[in-house]
Amino acid sequence: MKAQFNTVSCPGNHYKVAVETPSRTSNGTEATPESITSENEKSVPDKVALSSADSKKKEQVARYLSVCYPLSYVKINSPYGYRKDPFTGKRKFHNGIDLHARSAKVFAMMQGRVLKVGQDKVSGKYVTLQHGNFTVSYCHLSQVSVSKGKIVKAGEVVGITGSTGRSTGEHLHLTIRHKGDYINPCIVLDYIQSQSNKWDAVPSFG
Repeated sequence: MKAQFNTVSCPGNHYKVAVETPSRTSNGTEATPESITSENEKSVPDKVALSSADSKKKEQVARYLSVCYPLSYVKINSPYGYRKDPFTGKRKFHNGIDLHARSAKVFAMMQGRVLKVGQDKVSGKYVTLQHGNFTVSYCHLSQVSVSKGKIVKAGEVVGITGSTGRSTGEHLHLTIRHKGDYINPCIVLDYIQSQSNKWDAVPSFG
């Protein structure tokens, strides 16, 4: 699948959001998985056929390396770092980023395991995914679509945005930790953007 990108502006960054559209083969017909394979084989001479076991391993590697934006439209309303707290008016550290959203599907950014599903007064309904040394939390959801322990693929829907918990309005609060320490989620968004630019494609999610 080739991807068509819609560029949106964010403070200090420009992110490209991928929208899958049917690609076409060299003869102008709409591409199918079979025709894409055929086209690739034409362009790669002496291609060695993979065994069934190798094909499965290749699929596992592709899933592991796949990445996806958390929303189909990415716009940062409030960045990572110190800011004026919207409730108290005092200067306070913001441990993630707030993304503009209206009843939007929330996607797993990478393949991983659902570490926790819960609800509290601050985060509202949330889901936390574990990806090796990284954990990603999606907060203020109106609905969670996965259960604890489930293995999810990049691009799989994990919930729907909302305004539950300590929230002034609907948005997606996204936090990422590396070995327990908060990091700027824009680091991961920048990586996703770099992969989109590099391959000009998005992974196919079955």
